[in-house]
Amino acid sequence: MTDRAHAAHAEEETGVWSGSWVAERLGVELTGDEALTGLLGLALRRNPKRAHLLVSNVLGKHVPQSPSVVYGHGVALGRRVRELLGAEAAERAVVLGYAETATGLGHSVADGLGPAPYLHSTRRAVAGVARAGGFEESHSHATSHLLLPQDPALLAGDGPMVLVDDEFSTGNTVLNTIRALHERYPRKRYVVVALVDMRSPADTGRLDDFAREIGARVDLVTTASGTVRLPPGVLEKGQELVARYESPAADPAVAPTTEVTTEAATEPATETAGGSTGAASPGSVERVDLRWPHDVPDGGRHGFTAADRNRLESALPGMAARIAEALPARARRVLVLGFEELMYAPLRLAQALEQAVGGDVDVRYSTTTRSPVLAVDDPGYAIRTRLVFPAHDDPADGPGERYAYNVAGAGFDAVIAVVDSAADTPALHAPDGLAARLAAHVPHVLLAVVPSYVPHTSHTSHAPQAPERPPMLPEPLRGPAFSSYASDEVGWLLQDLSDVTLEAPTEEREEAIQSGGAHYAESLPVEYQPSEQYQELFHAALESSAARLARAVGAVTEVVLAERSPRPVLVSLARAGTPVGVLMRRWAQFRHGLDLPHYAVSIVRGRGIDANALRWLASHHDPADVVFVDGWTGKGAITRELATALRDFEASDGVTGFSPEIAVLADPGSCVRTYGTRDDFLIPSACLNSTVSGLISRTVLRADLVGPHDFHGAKFYRELAGADLSPAFLDAVSARFPDVTESVDAHAKDLLSADRTPTWEGWAAVERISEEYGIHDVNLVKPGVGETTRVMLRRVPWKVLARAGAGADLDHVRLLAEQRGVPVEEVADLPYTCVGLIHPQYTRGATGADGKAVTL
Repeated sequence: MTDRAHAAHAEEETGVWSGSWVAERLGVELTGDEALTGLLGLALRRNPKRAHLLVSNVLGKHVPQSPSVVYGHGVALGRRVRELLGAEAAERAVVLGYAETATGLGHSVADGLGPAPYLHSTRRAVAGVARAGGFEESHSHATSHLLLPQDPALLAGDGPMVLVDDEFSTGNTVLNTIRALHERYPRKRYVVVALVDMRSPADTGRLDDFAREIGARVDLVTTASGTVRLPPGVLEKGQELVARYESPAADPAVAPTTEVTTEAATEPATETAGGSTGAASPGSVERVDLRWPHDVPDGGRHGFTAADRNRLESALPGMAARIAEALPARARRVLVLGFEELMYAPLRLAQALEQAVGGDVDVRYSTTTRSPVLAVDDPGYAIRTRLVFPAHDDPADGPGERYAYNVAGAGFDAVIAVVDSAADTPALHAPDGLAARLAAHVPHVLLAVVPSYVPHTSHTSHAPQAPERPPMLPEPLRGPAFSSYASDEVGWLLQDLSDVTLEAPTEEREEAIQSGGAHYAESLPVEYQPSEQYQELFHAALESSAARLARAVGAVTEVVLAERSPRPVLVSLARAGTPVGVLMRRWAQFRHGLDLPHYAVSIVRGRGIDANALRWLASHHDPADVVFVDGWTGKGAITRELATALRDFEASDGVTGFSPEIAVLADPGSCVRTYGTRDDFLIPSACLNSTVSGLISRTVLRADLVGPHDFHGAKFYRELAGADLSPAFLDAVSARFPDVTESVDAHAKDLLSADRTPTWEGWAAVERISEEYGIHDVNLVKPGVGETTRVMLRRVPWKVLARAGAGADLDHVRLLAEQRGVPVEEVADLPYTCVGLIHPQYTRGATGADGKAVTL
């Protein structure tokens, strides 16, 4: 839909311009662009300085509007600014929005502009945060604007400054702002952005004159332009109208400061909400836990960076899903109601909710406001109803009335009121507070609280820890600097130990591990480079199993999207899980157009998952959206390890939401609920080590290399680039995605309707084998094709148990067994295709079945 079509939407709903009532009674004329009357309506201010109010239909402040329309207008303006500035200047720009009306618009413009940081002025002083500037807004009911950036350098750069307001009328506010800032932080270029340019002819030249005066360039970008023509005496006539319609005599049933003022003086005002009259029983008020990311600011009051934006984008779908789940089943018209300066967070939540519910629910967005405006229930007037309630955020300028316009009587089945935690006070929940006012007119009220962001500079109890966190938790490593995967395929939450010698001969490692002298994660096996014959087997296996793999990838991804999160954060358990995570990410892109975050983390049997990696994930994403990914299950040891580690992490760090349920390609051991198949078949990535896993080693956890604030380590084997098959493996499987789409849909449907409760039959089989073969240690029994392959490549194998009649899936295992002199024993009724047994009493003077040393 075009901007012009969006602007005309409100007028089309009634066929009456929402400014006609004021125009007829005051003689006010709105002239200009054709789209202007669709963008704007008119109302009367309760303000002695100015009679009329231009009411935007696309700002989302006074008039509930589709959030995609509201956000789309801001983003479109930001893109125009980027075109005006050019890419290089846009990269250095900073965006400043005005409180309270344009905080969300300014933020949306910053999104459209690109990576620009965003700051908005505020009327809420914050203890401990130094003021970096301020200015006055002469026509407003509340004039003082404060600038409270967490980092004052945000205002001190030399790049362009983009100033965003909802309307550009006299230009006084912008001139006051630029003058105040330019004295302290001079720069060469400013861009003024507004939805509408409503300057009078007398004011149009002031901006150019001012630009010449300060020696800087000042541009103007708007959606539409026009002029308001005011007849003589309009202020007095407006005040008279306000007094008449707000007088109790105008409507004996309604007091001046209650919810509704109507033009009809003889009939009591009636408000409807979801088909109920104003006398209906109050609706319910319930809380919904957004699980807002704790390190994402609630808005731009103290600055909002590109990194903050990325973290918010990742968390939005999950938060919207929680709101949608909390809505009553029959809700068909829903309002997300923001709170004064808190406009952007509720706008983006509303937009994400709109996307989540599709066309089944009409989602609208608006916010409460400080602006006192007359309400008149007439189609030709922009403010039909008003809810009045006391301020509930302990404002610096003292108590006073606050308002929610066009909410009562609008037919909403539910309202989601979004406030920050500083405003979640007893006044909010008082009998005359906002929650009660909403519940009196809407059947269902949900309260969503966003944590009020407090800059580190004003922290008290947590101040010493704050500066330590950035070096403790570095950004993920990415290819090509670390791994042969493309940079967007996976981020490794690891530290690079490529320059450290960690490899030890297999026999030496096995002896140390079994004697208790070392943990397997303290060293690395020498990378086994397969023979030419073995590599040919790998390629043949990949060719024959690519479609089967593609089906399993598609099925497990569909199950994750349906049951876990509509926009999951994939976290692979390095390293076997990493190729699977990349393929799941590719399927989500191929099938749904999703660009899912994907990381790889270390988990070590007996030591748990990397807690610092969890801390990084929790600070950048909603833990509830994190889905841990692995290649396959054996006996389920890692599944149990992860569950224990997450319980310990929750106890130590107080972070909740991480699910221990792993998503795997294959679950032959019946250890998990989320899988693509439970068949035990050859997954070709199990045939190789680093050369199918981005040239990354197994992960390392050793006290002298990994400190308490470090990620676990790993090596990047750059020298093996000539033998790398990682991209070939991924491309071969993803190339089959189009061929398996229909079968994936059918298989995923079957999985979603099936009883997938884990039976742990694999664990029972391992315990039985451990006793039958006199091993007495389940850790030395490695079930399944994948685990058996690992035994052959990394450990000292004793023997292989093969299910009787197993075919081509075991060709590569038989080949490895032949090369290493390991016997293969066929077993009936084996629940796995094969099981690899590690020698139970290994020393370098003894071996496997015959007591002779096994050589590589």
